[in-house]
Amino acid sequence: MKGMSEQAFLVLTALAEEPMHGYAVVQSVDALSDGRVRLRVGTLYGVLDRLVGEGLAEHDREEVHQGRLRRYYRLTDAGVRALSAEVARLRANVRAASAVLRARDAR
Repeated sequence: MKGMSEQAFLVLTALAEEPMHGYAVVQSVDALSDGRVRLRVGTLYGVLDRLVGEGLAEHDREEVHQGRLRRYYRLTDAGVRALSAEVARLRANVRAASAVLRARDAR
């Protein structure tokens, strides 16, 4: 089974904390990845549109902040299940790779 993209994984992880608007998602992804993943606005909204289309995230609410509209997104139950499945898949991959590296070191 093919896993989800790192960007989608990190966006879902950010949304698992609480509903967020786009800029907050960008900041959260940056923090979660220790700066390895820096989402551009266009990329972020492409990922969010795909996640919404797949039923993994949904619009939560909109509010005006300093004259600009902020759209908030939240994780759906399907999103929680998909994120949990991806975490399990990644753990299994880490276990397999760790076992191979331990065996290599033992030689």
